[in-house]
Amino acid sequence: MEKDYYEVLSVSRDCSQEDIKKAFRKMALKYHPDRNKGNEEAEKKFKEAAAAYEVLGDSKKRAQYDQFGHAGVHSRFGQAGFQDVHDIFSSFRDIFEGGDFFGGGFNSFFGERAFSSGMKNAIRGADLRYRMEVSLLDVLRGANKVISYEVERGCDGCKGSGARPGTGTENCTECKGSGRLTRRQGFFAFSSTCPTCQGAGTIIKSPCGVCFGTGRRKKKEKLEVHIPPGVDTGTHLRLSQKGESGHRGGQPGDLYVQIVVKENSKLARQGSDLKGSVTISYLQALLGTKMQVDSLEGKKELVIPKGTQHGDFIMLRKEGLPELNSKKRGNLVYQVHIRIPVKLRRREEEQLREIAKSKGESVLNN
Repeated sequence: MEKDYYEVLSVSRDCSQEDIKKAFRKMALKYHPDRNKGNEEAEKKFKEAAAAYEVLGDSKKRAQYDQFGHAGVHSRFGQAGFQDVHDIFSSFRDIFEGGDFFGGGFNSFFGERAFSSGMKNAIRGADLRYRMEVSLLDVLRGANKVISYEVERGCDGCKGSGARPGTGTENCTECKGSGRLTRRQGFFAFSSTCPTCQGAGTIIKSPCGVCFGTGRRKKKEKLEVHIPPGVDTGTHLRLSQKGESGHRGGQPGDLYVQIVVKENSKLARQGSDLKGSVTISYLQALLGTKMQVDSLEGKKELVIPKGTQHGDFIMLRKEGLPELNSKKRGNLVYQVHIRIPVKLRRREEEQLREIAKSKGESVLNN
């Protein structure tokens, strides 16, 4: 079971976004692996804090988490998606920059390795979300659906460089092409993004006329998405690297497809079970009957035994929905409602009075 993200960061559920940010930075400093070499528990807490902040630090993700819990969100730094502790710094770089962290700037205690190996200027692309409605039949059988969405991709005019074709870029004279400015103060070295080139390390002298130097353009893309059987409202499908393109060689973000299951006019969903209702006469309840009822796969025969009571449930086993990532299937359950006539025909009433008399039951006279 995943831990509650608020408990991980030791904050209350009604705290501010700034409180969440401060709590994460405090834990990142305390449990960073470089400060706790060989301490697996510290590294585990560091990962948990990153996963919690990636969700709670985003107001939209936080709202989804508050409503749906862990089923409503995915963190790239959870157990499934986590690759390297230093990926956190390329994603939350702004958290560790600025004058209020370690007395001003990004501490080399974290920063030198976090942005080494050619990654110091790369920025990962933004994640995207797409809301998809599916039917109960899609939930039963699974489906492949084509979606169309708008996404930022590299500009075709300049091949993503931002520079006009035939021209190029020059190294930033301020940071000497590193994209960062570093100053030392005793034991610590403080690093911050170069304000001249905004961390790119290069300056564009002649911007592209198509993208105006950004190196990116909005494009519409189509993508086939597989909907597995058993999904429910709040299920998120992660499509790796189908989000916005990265900057300066950074990896693309991910696309999260949020599932919303449309209501069915005849059958209601309760987990993997489906529930419907049927109305019968009091005579059918007394004597039993058979009738055709709706299921997701057509009509099914429902046998109502003698003596059925109002409100009883009759189950058709394994006619419900599959469980996600399982071969198990729920049931189709019908609740019986008995219709009592307001007025009887004379002959019918006489017969019922004779029956009541033979049983010694007291009834009202005409």
